[in-house]
Amino acid sequence: MCAGPGSAISFTELRVAVSLGVEKLLFANGFLVDPASGTAGKRDLLVQGGRVQLIGHSLEPFSQWKQGAENLWIYDLRGMYLFPGLVDIHTHLRVPGQEHKETILTGTLAAAAGGFTTILAMPNTRPCLDRGSVLRSLKKRLAREALVRVHPVAAITKGQKGRGLAPLDELRSEGAVAFSDDGSPVADARLMRHALHAARELGCPVISHCEDPALASGGVLQEGPLAERFGVPGIPSAAEEVMVARDLCLAAETGSRLHLAHLSTERSLCMVRMAKDRAVPVTVEVAPHHFALNEDAVLRSGSNAKMNPPLRPEKDRKALLEGLKDGTVDAVASDHAPHHPDEKARPITEAPFGVIGLETTLPLVLSLVDQGALTIQRAVELLTIGPSRAIGLSAGGTLGTGQAADLVVVDRERTYRVDVHSFRSKARNCPFDGWTVQGKAVLTMVDGKVVIEEQDFLEGRKTLL
Repeated sequence: MCAGPGSAISFTELRVAVSLGVEKLLFANGFLVDPASGTAGKRDLLVQGGRVQLIGHSLEPFSQWKQGAENLWIYDLRGMYLFPGLVDIHTHLRVPGQEHKETILTGTLAAAAGGFTTILAMPNTRPCLDRGSVLRSLKKRLAREALVRVHPVAAITKGQKGRGLAPLDELRSEGAVAFSDDGSPVADARLMRHALHAARELGCPVISHCEDPALASGGVLQEGPLAERFGVPGIPSAAEEVMVARDLCLAAETGSRLHLAHLSTERSLCMVRMAKDRAVPVTVEVAPHHFALNEDAVLRSGSNAKMNPPLRPEKDRKALLEGLKDGTVDAVASDHAPHHPDEKARPITEAPFGVIGLETTLPLVLSLVDQGALTIQRAVELLTIGPSRAIGLSAGGTLGTGQAADLVVVDRERTYRVDVHSFRSKARNCPFDGWTVQGKAVLTMVDGKVVIEEQDFLEGRKTLL
């Protein structure tokens, strides 16, 4: 199935297209990078019945794999890279209740276009995911509409209001893989401590939105010259850092798994390093906009560069790059936060926080490889097994014999201009519009079914044996 940029395709057509699979598909001559298994080299990979049947240095002659299959499709990946399906542990699908911003279809199609085969849906929806009935309803919709794997994250507190714990055991039994009040910090330290204790007993992490609401209250941009230039209240770096310090102390005391979302400052990263050295069970994610941009991007992109936490000074951006390189950071997460164009067109004081990222994360991470800041293995780790391990997902982030065939084919040489009007996402609030980037997902497969394959990639590469 091929869905071109910006093409209109109905949900029914998509589901039919991805459901029509063949029994066997052979990806030949690709450069497989799978950090979980230590693989980085030319490999062939055979898919049958939705699973990886075989990985080898050379599976030729291909005719031997025709046996027992109605059809055998061969993809010649010469010059292409093959990665495990990417895993995004921070996506806002806006469902239920905010479908004017994003839908399950547009959000998961955007994920597939970006090479993601697994995403985590954050709970700040309307109503929020704070009780079993809402989670059950969402899961039914996901089963019907989602084009990639979606794991729900449930709220820590009732209504995400920070005044009482949600029924965490009920939410866990309904399939929540983590708990978070993302978008709203849990300001009450005693309540956060209770949440960490409960989550430890339930065997899943707490994802913390680290922000002191008293310090950040009313803030729009990074505190300092930029906020002064715009004449708006600033958000100090300390608003993040004091909460990072608090939650690291609580994780050390409770022994609970703590995951820090969208870390953005040098001092926060230093505290995480010290905590990890002392075996505190903490993991951390960084969003592409925080390592690719500094606060000056607001001068160019206005409210499309307004997010929470805000873009920071250059010293913080460079510190995040070092954290990505040295292993302090466990995952790159898109923090895909779609908004309707009319909302982002408001004055910067009124426009909502957040930018989209599912369709730009991969090339931005690969740009760090091109710059020599990361190895290709480390870059792929940050997008696959790193996030999967951080949350404790039972599957995803690696390719191995017998595992579900979730994979992405990447053209590392593809250079193109980011055009928000070609995005599969319903939203357009992207600070990278107009950037020239290199590296693109050209085929995404979930559970052995091709969700997206680009026509340019297919020409001369796909053969029916």
